[in-house]
Amino acid sequence: MRNNPRRQPKDGLKCARRDAWCIAVDAKLSFEAALGKLETIVESMESGDVPLADLLAKFEEGTKLLKVCESRLKDAELKIELLKKQKGGVAFEKFEAGKED
Repeated sequence: MRNNPRRQPKDGLKCARRDAWCIAVDAKLSFEAALGKLETIVESMESGDVPLADLLAKFEEGTKLLKVCESRLKDAELKIELLKKQKGGVAFEKFEAGKED
């Protein structure tokens, strides 16, 4: 059963295709990295050459990447709002971004 797409790999990630393209998304991705991956997925989906099973897996990964992008943008917006509200000039403080699942 070599390259069986239904087999779970040792790391516990659920693979969508024989070539081990996995749907897990690293939550630590930068906005730019997540957006780049998302754009690649959209381009491949729009090509029309993707089998249905792979299309569904790509859609799932794209949805997760979109959430990462939205989270990074929200964090940036909150940081900007904090900076705008500070009185007496610009003073920077450590900003801890919230993590969304």
